[in-house]
Amino acid sequence: MLASGRKRFICLSSVVFGAALALAGSGLAVPSSAAIAQGSSEPVATDAIAQFDWFQAVVLGMVQGLTEFLPISSTAHLKAVPVFLGWGDPGVTFTAVIQLGSIAAVLWYFWGDIAQLSLGAIKAIQKSDYQASEFRIVAGIALGTLPIVACGLMLKFFTDYGDNEAHPLRSMTAIAIASIVMAILLGLAERLGSRKRDFQVLNAKDGILMGLAQALALIPGVSRSGSTMTAGLFMGLERSTAARFSFLLGIPAITLAGLVELKGLLDVGLSSASALPLAVGLISSAIFSYLAIAWLIEFLKRQSTWVFVWYRLAFGIVILIAVTFNGL
Repeated sequence: MLASGRKRFICLSSVVFGAALALAGSGLAVPSSAAIAQGSSEPVATDAIAQFDWFQAVVLGMVQGLTEFLPISSTAHLKAVPVFLGWGDPGVTFTAVIQLGSIAAVLWYFWGDIAQLSLGAIKAIQKSDYQASEFRIVAGIALGTLPIVACGLMLKFFTDYGDNEAHPLRSMTAIAIASIVMAILLGLAERLGSRKRDFQVLNAKDGILMGLAQALALIPGVSRSGSTMTAGLFMGLERSTAARFSFLLGIPAITLAGLVELKGLLDVGLSSASALPLAVGLISSAIFSYLAIAWLIEFLKRQSTWVFVWYRLAFGIVILIAVTFNGL
């Protein structure tokens, strides 16, 4: 058991540090012809990243890690915290890439579950046993990933939302409103949910419904874990079951978003000034994400989600006050 744990730790640590080294090494890459054509030796997307030093990157990785899996919106905090500290907005690209550290943490923590579900689903397919719990859960995760992918593609190709940092939905006011609305919905789910269904009864329908809720997280401030956990509670899931399925459901979507942004950066080339914050943020995100997952799973076995409801309300109100008086 201990040997298996050490192997898992070494494997996933290698993935995180390998990605970090790849980012650092990419600082030596030659800029693409597109970047040169724009009259710059560095792509515009990396300008916001290069402004951060290693300490700021550690802090932002910590913010990402601690808030990615708590139902309070990592995107909102990664935009609000550096703005409040006077560091500036790190941008969508930085946020998406360091989320890969959170994925490494999920894989590390749920390695046993992932292996069991994968092998169980394969055996179920071989035996045509489509009622097996492993197959139903894996099918739910697969189907639940489709809504956010479809919505993300539509936003990317038919609107300027994905590439426009100044879009109204990315404003601090929009983030505050989303945080308050989701706090109210989470409170209602906590109040009305029966919390009688455990992990073994999950099915494809649960995955689709939580997947639809997950798609709302394309709006900063909604929170991917918050929207999916809220949906899970409304569907009668136990708190820890809703959180556990939310984390597993997020693996494909977060990985895809992070890899797309990472590929885009590597294609155009990164300066060392941009690569270092990304590498440090990635490692910091992985460490703090693991701590957040372990804490939240145990917390929800004994406690309710009301602490997050009140926090999100306060967070949204504070942002609205700051916007009103300071023009953030």
